[in-house]
Amino acid sequence: MGDTGTTSFLERAGIRPALTPAKGLRRFLAKDPLESDLGRRRFRLRNGASRTVFAKAEKSYVFGFNAVISREVEKVEEIPAEQQPFGYEGAAAACTMLDLLTLTRGRRLHELLTGPAQHHRHAAYLGAGRGYALLRLRPVRGARQAHPLLRWLAVDGFGFQWSLARADRMIGERTMPDLFTRAHCSVFDQGLGRLLWYHDCASPDDVAARIAGFPAGRRADLWSGVGFAAAYTGGAEADELWWLTEHAGADGFRAHLAQGCAFAVAARLRSGMLPDHTAQAVPTLAGADPEEVAAWTDRALIELGHEARTHEDFRSWQSQIRHSWTRRHRV
Repeated sequence: MGDTGTTSFLERAGIRPALTPAKGLRRFLAKDPLESDLGRRRFRLRNGASRTVFAKAEKSYVFGFNAVISREVEKVEEIPAEQQPFGYEGAAAACTMLDLLTLTRGRRLHELLTGPAQHHRHAAYLGAGRGYALLRLRPVRGARQAHPLLRWLAVDGFGFQWSLARADRMIGERTMPDLFTRAHCSVFDQGLGRLLWYHDCASPDDVAARIAGFPAGRRADLWSGVGFAAAYTGGAEADELWWLTEHAGADGFRAHLAQGCAFAVAARLRSGMLPDHTAQAVPTLAGADPEEVAAWTDRALIELGHEARTHEDFRSWQSQIRHSWTRRHRV
């Protein structure tokens, strides 16, 4: 399993980290860089900036995954800072897979979360969920001393990866895997919403039309996932973001779009680097500056208290963020 495709992308970015080929049984777990080509999955990719954005994100994910398999996770720090969250998402997916396969009770993921990925916890929990999905296992806590609420993002990551591998069924047929309780389904749909942003290449009209085909009870969480991806990954121009808010408002889920954006801003700020595309998207998607929007998430978390950890607490966290947006824009 080579890393030629990933390395060439990084070389074009001006950085040339080379991974040592994995040895032993680990070499069978290494990912082919071509897996990052969403066009091979029959996604509706337009030519231009959007396609490049999604390709870079998934190539960085594959690089981070293979970095763990090659025992060189420190090399994630050598890729562009804007792409490092995706690298650590891949690293967490690989750590989770290795933990599950070797029955080490989350040791590798825990070490990643408390070490290299400590400033990329949102991304790491999303990646952990992707690791569970790769093994077709329902995500559980996955790491000792896991963040009591962020760990629910593993279900979001599961939803993204599960749907990525089964796009025809999950998007075309709008099915839901039978691995989940009702409590998990809403967070799963956030991951599916993130995937829709990729699947329809950041086209507001196409994304809105796709969401409109889902039952009304699922659309709020899909819009939340779209808001996260639009701010976190990017891919849309300013006028497209405006149309996205119009579509979400017309569907009755404008606050959910803003709430997803708030999670993305908080994640990006915690990583220490706010990309230009995020800074430019926030005023449109959330109607406030990035620092204020991130503060909504922090304030809501404080109000929940230290004992918050259940799915109901996670949903309350989201609800309070939406309430902050509503207060901000109340006429």
